[in-house]
Amino acid sequence: MRPSARIPGILAGLALALGGAVIAAPSAQADVKACEQYVAKHAAKVTDGVSEACYQGQIGNQTSCDASLVAAGASKDVAASACEASR
Repeated sequence: MRPSARIPGILAGLALALGGAVIAAPSAQADVKACEQYVAKHAAKVTDGVSEACYQGQIGNQTSCDASLVAAGASKDVAASACEASR
């Protein structure tokens, strides 16, 4: 295959890969918001550190998410469910 014939194929593959990343990016923030909303609905007294805890859950650190929410005053059940919503 000539190099000039490869370029369009490479560019098409790159465009598809970048398009998929753009489509997936907004959902990550929505997961953090779902976690925050769950905490607000089920543990109204908890306000400090919820965003950071939910972010930890979103990036896959469920242990830190749970521990941070429990330390902030959420019950273990609420923390576990909220962190699950962040994924």
